[in-house]
Order: sequence, then C-alpha cells, then structure tokens
Amino acid sequence: MSKTDKPIAYMQRTRDYYLALGYGAPYVWASFADVPFTPLTKPLAECTLALVSTAAPYQPDKGDQGPGAPYNAAAKFYEVYAQPTAGTPDLRISHIAIDRDHTTAEDPASYFPLATMKDAVAAGRIGKLADRFFGLPTNRSQRTTIEVDAPALLALCRENGVDAAVLVPNCPVCHQSVSIAARQLEEAGIATVIMGCAKDIVAHVGVPRFLFSDFPLGNAAGRPNDPASQAVTLAMALDLLETARQPRTTRQSPLKWNGAADWKDDYSNPAKLTAAEIARRKRAFDEGKATAKQVLNS
Repeated sequence: MSKTDKPIAYMQRTRDYYLALGYGAPYVWASFADVPFTPLTKPLAECTLALVSTAAPYQPDKGDQGPGAPYNAAAKFYEVYAQPTAGTPDLRISHIAIDRDHTTAEDPASYFPLATMKDAVAAGRIGKLADRFFGLPTNRSQRTTIEVDAPALLALCRENGVDAAVLVPNCPVCHQSVSIAARQLEEAGIATVIMGCAKDIVAHVGVPRFLFSDFPLGNAAGRPNDPASQAVTLAMALDLLETARQPRTTRQSPLKWNGAADWKDDYSNPAKLTAAEIARRKRAFDEGKATAKQVLNS
C-alpha cells in the first residue's frame, strides 16, 4: 500500500497536532471489546430509516457558516435535535477539525445525504424515511454521549418507528460520538450503518457496520458536487446494512478523491506548520473553546 493509499491515522495525527499546540495529556478515545449487532428483520424496501447527522442547523445570527468558513464555535449545537425530513433543511458543518484546506463544505449532499435517501425511497430501495431526521452533538465527553445524547437519540428513533439508521459523522470526535450512539441503537434492536471517513476511530470504538470513504473529513456521503458518487456511496451503505452478518463489518468505498493527492499529508500535520502558524492556531482554538463554553452555559 502506497502512502497515498493508506488511510490517515486520525488518533495519532490529532495527538501529535495538539501536543504541538502545547496541550498536555492526549485525549483517550473510546474503545469496547464487545460490539452489539441487530440484523434487519425485514427487507429494506419495507423499513423506516432514520438519518442521523452531526451537522448543525444554520443560525443566521451566529456569524459565517458558509462554504469555506473557519471553525465557528458559536454555531455548534449541544443537544440532540429533530427536524422534519420534508423540504430542504439547511445544515452546515460547525466543527473544529474537518479538512478546511482541501474541501469547503459547499455541497451539503456530501455530508448530509437526505436528498440522496429520498431518491432511494422514490426508487423503492428504502421503504420510507422517518418523518424527522436527527442531530447528534459532537461531544468530547464520552460519558455525556453514553448517558445523555445516545439515549435521547434512541428515544427519538423509537418515537418515529425507526427500523434502521444511517449515521453520518464529520470531524474526528463526531466519528466517536456516532459510533457510541450506533452501539446503543443496536442494543435496542435498531440496525445501523455508519458512513464515515475516519477509519481508525470507528474501528477503535467498535461498531456493527461501517462504510469507509477515504475522503477528507466532511465528505462521508460522497464527493462534493458529484451526485453520482453520492448515490453510489449511499447504495454501498444500504447494501452493507442488508448483507452484514456480524459486528465489525467494514467495507471500503472504491471511489477516489478528485482533489490534490497530498491532502492526507497536509491534514493537521505539525511538521508542515511554522511556529507562527502553530501559535495562531492555538489562539484560535482557545478562543473557540471560550466561545463554546459561553454558548453552553448561556
């Protein structure tokens, strides 16, 4: 496997990055030995599916949230939410660690595959979508995800008569959060599949089904402005949802990123940053933490 073919080791990369910024003890990622597994009990064409996203509803009073915008802590959300699947919801990525150097989040369909799932319903591949989709917070507190966010998501899935769920994370911690949530849904009898880009984090947590796309973070539902790749990505996730027979079933999308080949080497790589840039990023990170704390406590 060449350097460009090997997935990014996000846990190690983020550890090195934050140590370079001057932060101390590295984050300890969640990991579980046993993985629950719930097979589908009926054909997918008869199932009600939920879409679970870590993207944030647009808040026009919270500053720049458009394509290419820098991290915006004020626009994050901190509680599980539900919104109607009817219409065209406006969701943005307000995360600190998506790849903003090689992607801009200009196409919501690359991280929020609601329209693609509606197409699958129209084609008869999916029985129906739940009346609401759900937002799961990006939470570094594993305890909060386990004790608060995942149970809240499960309650919403039950209220909406969900048979299975498609979970789509964005940043590294998002991948951990949806992995923890997927485990609780499976334990409760709801089948899940994660569409993601951080293979090592999802595997470390341990999940039932995972479709891995080797794309920059923020594009787990397919390449931006490429409806064909988005349709193929969802189709692979749905196939995995139907055909997996045991937990920890991971499949890799054969699709390749169309952008610069050095995106993997660039991502949060302290070896490629000047001292001035590292200092600037630390200031921005500290400011973001302060803003997030203020929003959370308001």
